[in-house]
Amino acid sequence: MNPNLDKLHPYPFEKLRELFAGVTPNPALAPISLGIGEPKHPTPPFIEKALMHAVAGLSSYPSTIGSEPLRAAIALWLERRYGIPPLDPATMILPVNGSREALFAIAHAVIDAGRPDPLVLCPNPFYQIYEGAAYLAGATPYFVNSDPARNFAPDYNAVPDEVWTRVQLLYVCSPGNPTGAVLSLDDWRELFALSDRHGFVIAADECYSEIYTGSTPPLGALEAAHQLGRHAYTNLVVFSSLSKRSNVPGMRSGFVAGDPAVMKKFLLYRTYCGGAMSPVVQAASIAAWGDEAHVQDNRNLYKEKFHLITPLLREVMDVELPDAGFYLWADVRRTGLSDTEFARRLYAEYNVTVLPGSYLARDAHGTNPGRNRIRMALVAGVDEGLEAANRIVQFCQSLRKDS
Repeated sequence: MNPNLDKLHPYPFEKLRELFAGVTPNPALAPISLGIGEPKHPTPPFIEKALMHAVAGLSSYPSTIGSEPLRAAIALWLERRYGIPPLDPATMILPVNGSREALFAIAHAVIDAGRPDPLVLCPNPFYQIYEGAAYLAGATPYFVNSDPARNFAPDYNAVPDEVWTRVQLLYVCSPGNPTGAVLSLDDWRELFALSDRHGFVIAADECYSEIYTGSTPPLGALEAAHQLGRHAYTNLVVFSSLSKRSNVPGMRSGFVAGDPAVMKKFLLYRTYCGGAMSPVVQAASIAAWGDEAHVQDNRNLYKEKFHLITPLLREVMDVELPDAGFYLWADVRRTGLSDTEFARRLYAEYNVTVLPGSYLARDAHGTNPGRNRIRMALVAGVDEGLEAANRIVQFCQSLRKDS
């Protein structure tokens, strides 16, 4: 067996099951989960209809590169969303079965394990796929801690030069999971300069880009590159998905776009591993990428929840509106409990599931930046989200009475 498999950590939700082992949650309260970032808003009917009308496509093998109409639809969406010149659908866009599998696969296409001590730079806390991809591609993850003073953006200035020289791949998550942090144009200028100097590929995970609480959409990597005059998008590839944007996580539909030289190699890799998207899903994806009304409706639901729930929780813990995404990244030290104690007792006493922040991070540079924080995914409906928030407030108030 591949010895690198032994380097993989248990997935956060496996740790959560272990944490909850032996706990019987309060039977008087219906369970509410804020633990998993799975969209719960209804799938728009027009996407379901497009999927059903395309079932005849099941009779054909799909091509790895995807259909021309789908790649054209993605190119048009990128042009509209980010104000960039049209990308060449033939050489710069590749449909994928959700951003997760592509984010994992890109490391295998990029990493040259024959070079000495290859590194993959990851934010900390982070989406666990980055770490697993690094190990199984024959590299080592190097974690860059998020900095609360920088609105939880990773502090890349803290990375030594001798580390940068070994980096072959940099994962960037903006908007961030779990912090919601969005990188600024200055952040991107710094990262592009480092990429030029050291030759590493930037994999920009942007699957939360369409969920934000303000009036200004988050800056995208391609958008930043264009604004900085990097029109060739050298060593930059972005990953996006319909799962959160359009409430279709079960479709497993996304795309990768960017530097044609990187995309050519990535397509070659995927041709061999068999990562082609079903023609049925491709047809429904064309419909989804071509419509923005349902995205605005979806965004408005999240805005409503954030603006109702955040003030309630702010009374009992340190939490603020994120830049984007659908998570609240809360500091629970005011309660006197650790993140794991908080999650276990909240589940036992109020039947609400949250994810301990330390499960989403690693001990790095003397600290675990997720420790004493919890991640709450505001994915349920407005009423259920409010019910969860009220239970959390009651739980925290009961802790004060006990102290």
